[in-house]
Amino acid sequence: MIAINKSKIGFHPRWIKYCEENNIPYKLVNCYSNDIISELSNCDALLWHYHQMNPKDLVIAKQIMYALEHTGFKVFPNFKTGWHFDDKVAQKYLFESIGAPMVESYVFFEKTRALAWVYETSFPKVFKLRGGAGSSNVKLVKNEKQAEKTINRAFGRGFSNYDAWGSLKERWRKFRLGKTGLKEPIKGLIRLYKAPDFAKVLGREVNYAYFQDFIPDNDSDIRIIVIDNKAFGLKRYVRENDFRASGSGNFSYKRKEFDERCIKISFDTTSKLQLQCAAFDFVFDLENNPLLVEVSFGFSAEGYDACPGYWDVNLNWHEGKFNPQGWMVESLLKEIETSK
Repeated sequence: MIAINKSKIGFHPRWIKYCEENNIPYKLVNCYSNDIISELSNCDALLWHYHQMNPKDLVIAKQIMYALEHTGFKVFPNFKTGWHFDDKVAQKYLFESIGAPMVESYVFFEKTRALAWVYETSFPKVFKLRGGAGSSNVKLVKNEKQAEKTINRAFGRGFSNYDAWGSLKERWRKFRLGKTGLKEPIKGLIRLYKAPDFAKVLGREVNYAYFQDFIPDNDSDIRIIVIDNKAFGLKRYVRENDFRASGSGNFSYKRKEFDERCIKISFDTTSKLQLQCAAFDFVFDLENNPLLVEVSFGFSAEGYDACPGYWDVNLNWHEGKFNPQGWMVESLLKEIETSK
């Protein structure tokens, strides 16, 4: 029997629906319960789509999942899939460890080294905090002066995990484009004075500085998701007068938009890292080579409903609708069967 966290958000509703439609025994559990381990006593696996903006998930999700996996219990996401989730610094080391083609990245844990680097490198550079989705906590640093200021702050009072002004601007942008209602910018105004709970849990980001090379002339990025030897994706266009694509809400799903080198790199990287589910982001350098930016196991399910098909591991295209959350369930069932 598969256990699914009792939640109405993320992948959970689709996991439940898939199990019901395919007569797969499942049990709803409360992953925040003090008795969660005993709740799982008659189960073979746990599916839990924990989120980087859920304060309770931030406190305990990975610890529970890894404790279970430590005893051989099957989980999604497992350790190899989830330990680096929402941690761009960890992903830098992960990609480098397998020689993956990636945007050149730089991380400093000593202020003096960071400041010395400023006068050895070129600009612009992209400054990022280790966490954040939808292009939050991502800034373009245009010159040495801005870099010095950013580094001094990083090793001083640091940065909040929640960029209140940036969030308000993004909410207002989407409202003007008709993508959200008035409630969103109003919520953004409130957030200027009251930070969300997840930011309180995470505290301030301090004592490190993380930069990536800025790759010019990209009007979009490519997101490729790999699950159970199948891949699908979307193209995300950058915001107007901006360089950031993630979270823009402006997508294309046409097959012709995808460079198959991205698909191959995604399959290869997923295999090398033994990931259950991986959403890779790509940009292209000046020689038109695809480069990895970051990876995540989580994504917005609704954003991919319009995908017209998927690739298999041999890069064959399969036209038509598909169910990524169903693939997750089936993949976990295979893991259970293999372990018996």
